[in-house]
Amino acid sequence: MSDQALPTLLLGLLFGIQHATDPDHVIAVATIVTRTRRFGAGALIGAFWGMGHTVTITAVGIAIIAFHVSVPASATLSMELGVAIMLIVLGAFRIVGGFRDSDPVPVTHLSEPHPHETGPALHSHAHVHGDVVHRHPHVHPPARLLRVLQTVGPAQALRSAAVGLVHGLAGSAAVALLVLATMRTTAGAICYLLLFGGGTILGMTAITGLLSLPFTLRAPRMRGSRRALALATGVLSVGLGLYLAYAILFATSLVPAKVAALPR
Repeated sequence: MSDQALPTLLLGLLFGIQHATDPDHVIAVATIVTRTRRFGAGALIGAFWGMGHTVTITAVGIAIIAFHVSVPASATLSMELGVAIMLIVLGAFRIVGGFRDSDPVPVTHLSEPHPHETGPALHSHAHVHGDVVHRHPHVHPPARLLRVLQTVGPAQALRSAAVGLVHGLAGSAAVALLVLATMRTTAGAICYLLLFGGGTILGMTAITGLLSLPFTLRAPRMRGSRRALALATGVLSVGLGLYLAYAILFATSLVPAKVAALPR
């Protein structure tokens, strides 16, 4: 790789960090962060979002760059519409949850883990049914991963990753085209995409960690403020989702011209 490519790759990392600050990204994860009560959990929500985002950005980007896959404009708009719908759904759930003042059930309340010595994640235990002795294979996640899931909660981790996946799909084509315009080799383009993804993970981890701070305070007077912030993030998410959906449906060719021409 040439010396001239190194500044471009570093620029990809910075662009990834900046990309994490897009309003639709921040508002989407904010609806999830408002459910947390610990700084570490808030930061991990951003990390899971960044991982999901990186998976789709990298996968679709490689398909476009290496295999010359073309993404129709209508498909790009449809994915953008999916982001808008996702924002509306996330905001609606956050508003309902804010009025109920409900928090996610801790993972330790959902199941009681049984102790294991260090060993392979996939293993089995002998099980007796009458005179029959057999084994049931099952999987236990690694201890580090289990601690992470216990910190952030499996539901929130999956929700964050899924939101990142959707955002990655919506923006992957534009990122890939930018890479094609800056990198001359396929290997360089893939490195750029990976660094871009790493930047989004770093940026969103920092953002969600900061967003979680008001929800980590234990003072009783903060209870009402936390609910107000949760409701505000829900309203912002629904509002931005509706705005994006309106812009996509009526300001683009995603719908027939006759529909777009209706009085509004």
